[in-house]
Amino acid sequence: MLKVSIVLLLLATVASLFSGLFYLVKDEGRGNRLINALFLRVALTVLTVALIGWGFYSGQLISRVTW
Repeated sequence: MLKVSIVLLLLATVASLFSGLFYLVKDEGRGNRLINALFLRVALTVLTVALIGWGFYSGQLISRVTW
């Protein structure tokens, strides 16, 4: 369930990225929609990093890196 949540948050972050690009092109940088898309993208990224950190802390995510 945690991995699905992380993937969904990453997809939502990418969707917010493209909506910000759309608002940048359409509004030419004027307006609050671009700022709102940026705020949403930053909030989603912070939530994703927090979930990843919590997953490692709780043992639900395990790193199998050999180095």
